[in-house]
Amino acid sequence: MRRSRSAAAAKVRTQKRSEASAAPAAPTADASTPSATRALRSTSQAGSKSQAEAKPLSEKRRLRRSSPRAQEEGQGEPPPPELALLPPPPPPTPATPTSSASTLDLGEQRERWETFQKRQKLTSEGAAKLLLDTFEYQGLVKHTGGCHCGAVRFEVWASADLHIFDCNCSICKKKQNRHFIVPASRFKLLKGAEHITTYTFNTHKAQHTFCKRCGVQSFYTPRSNPGGFGIAPHCLDEGTVQSMVTEEFNGSDWEKAMKEHKTIKNMSKE
Repeated sequence: MRRSRSAAAAKVRTQKRSEASAAPAAPTADASTPSATRALRSTSQAGSKSQAEAKPLSEKRRLRRSSPRAQEEGQGEPPPPELALLPPPPPPTPATPTSSASTLDLGEQRERWETFQKRQKLTSEGAAKLLLDTFEYQGLVKHTGGCHCGAVRFEVWASADLHIFDCNCSICKKKQNRHFIVPASRFKLLKGAEHITTYTFNTHKAQHTFCKRCGVQSFYTPRSNPGGFGIAPHCLDEGTVQSMVTEEFNGSDWEKAMKEHKTIKNMSKE
């Protein structure tokens, strides 16, 4: 019984397969026919059109992302890593005024000023310095001097008639430290700062500076006037000193001498 049913089912399956294979196939387009050629052309044109439309769209998106407005709103693309590591540019340096005569409001004196510069062969700065020195240091002369070996050189504005102090304190007596005192603003070290060394003792207020090459003290900072300089007159160049008046100062009793003296403590003031 079972065998007859299996045989019948197998016969039915065989009939269905044969019917399926005998059914006509669906017609396919032949590429060689005109209609098939037109279909292929329309398909390729549609693809090209879609690509052309997609390209401007992507270009617009790229421009929109890189626009300044998008960057301000934080929508722009991040900078490359090598640019992100660079420091921000420095702020612009403000322009500084020059010292040439063209920047000065000289008015009717411009021609005189330029003639003076040419005659004296000076720059604007040099001419201004000469006039200021003549006006501010009226009645003074410019002395120059230095140590024995020439490593230390200075200039100082002072009277041509010098008032010299001859101190007899322990150190001034040994080194014969006769000197005249000027404000610091009237003294200028021209060269030799690297050749100067300093000795101090006791209160360490006095700065005994001297050339470490030749040992000569041509100037120093006195205890009586720490805001000025004591200049050795015998270290000045010749030709600018007219006269010298020497006053003895009892530096061995320094506190008493300072109280009794009326003017020495003010000699470094302008």
